[in-house]
Amino acid sequence: MPRVFVQGNPVGYYPRYAPEAGRGAVRRITEVGEEVLHKPCRDVTEFGPDLAALIDDMFRTMYVAEGAGLAANQVGVDLRLFVYDCPDDDGVRHVGHIVNPVLETPTGERRLLDEGEGCLSVPGAVMAVPRPDRAVVRGQDRDGRPVVIEGTGYFARCLAHETDHTDGRLYLDRLSKRERKDALRQMTDRRDEVYARRAAKETAFGA
Repeated sequence: MPRVFVQGNPVGYYPRYAPEAGRGAVRRITEVGEEVLHKPCRDVTEFGPDLAALIDDMFRTMYVAEGAGLAANQVGVDLRLFVYDCPDDDGVRHVGHIVNPVLETPTGERRLLDEGEGCLSVPGAVMAVPRPDRAVVRGQDRDGRPVVIEGTGYFARCLAHETDHTDGRLYLDRLSKRERKDALRQMTDRRDEVYARRAAKETAFGA
């Protein structure tokens, strides 16, 4: 089986970082509590160089922050868009972007996996969140062409998590009040460490 899928298509070789990251610039990542994270994003209606440049920036920002996915509102842009570079549970790497994503409700037999989940906008916190073990997201690419991306295991979690972002939801919204307080306490305790690591990564990435 191919070990890397780009935009849902198998490839024989792919570099360590998506080429988009080499063209992009690092943007500030928004944090829980900022309005842009807590309201549904606008549909993308214009496809062109500005959208492509945003995707480039999002890839570079995601890698510097050591994330597996990043939504546009996490860099302060309220558009329905996310990028990802994420493995599934079989170690297959999935790389790409989805514009105007819509998460399909799984049909037939499915399992809920109650596993650890973090978020670049909640730096340092990890909590168990139940998610289906399979996800299908439909949307478009940067040129407006239709795409369908299917994932299992950890990659399914990534697809669901990032689509949630475009709907104005954080994984914290899926937690109980006690769990949410625990996550925010983790963030308070670890935030400085996370930001120091990101700063070091940005310096190394630009070298």
